Amino acid sequence: MTMLDRRLHAYRPDLAEAGLEGKVEASRFVEGAPARIAVPVVGLRPEPNLARGIDTELLLGEDVTVFDRADGWCWVKAASDGYVGYLPAEALSQGRPAPTHIVTVQRTFLYPEPELRKPHQAILSMGSRVHVAGEAEARGNRYVVLEDGTAIFARHVQPIGGLDGADYVEMAARFLETPYLWGGRSGLGIDCSGLVQLAMLMTGRAAPRDTDMQAAGLGQPIDRSEIRRGDLVFWKGHVAVFEDPETILHANGHSMTVARENFEAAVKRIGWLYEQPTGYRRPTG
Repeated sequence: MTMLDRRLHAYRPDLAEAGLEGKVEASRFVEGAPARIAVPVVGLRPEPNLARGIDTELLLGEDVTVFDRADGWCWVKAASDGYVGYLPAEALSQGRPAPTHIVTVQRTFLYPEPELRKPHQAILSMGSRVHVAGEAEARGNRYVVLEDGTAIFARHVQPIGGLDGADYVEMAARFLETPYLWGGRSGLGIDCSGLVQLAMLMTGRAAPRDTDMQAAGLGQPIDRSEIRRGDLVFWKGHVAVFEDPETILHANGHSMTVARENFEAAVKRIGWLYEQPTGYRRPTG
């Protein structure tokens, strides 16, 4: 049988997604059931164990397909990038209305009602998706009101698709000073490939989740002499975005933040551990 990437294909000896029938061995093949993330952010793990590190994260309002539920865990596949893993069952809902708006700032607060003096209920990351049921004003501030009566500052959201075609590098720059988090994919903590993927998602562009996936298939390979704003540079296990031909933006374990750095200085600094860049790519679309 074919050996597939377990990050992108849901299969175990006892169960696999229906589309893999005939390609992998499993006792049962299922279509799965749709569900939606119901918490601000949740880690996706390679096994149902909170002691295992996260592979990636999913945000409020993102869609998944659920293949299995057992012992308080769900085995799922993310709709946005096809990533497969386990998350706590309590993080999912099958009854939430379809999102209408997306958070467009690094982080924002969810209030119990349209009033900034009230204690916030949650912190939402850029990329979180919500269903707006109405609007309200309090002391000159406009809020969007969600289906449960909670509220978000109106200028912190836009209709889904409202930023399609915008400059994804500007989106990446909004994450400057965000803490570095291995597997992170939110305004609370993010890693290098998560920064690339989430910034692109915000502007209507699809991108694979992990660095090796991006290096293999995101856009087209280019030469260093061709570099312009928006191009990517890869090291073994790392990726950065060119803000201009001499400057990169990247989430990195040196500053433990999303940082702006001179490219040549970064090459010298990174070289002792990751050697020289392995390639450059220009995202398309």
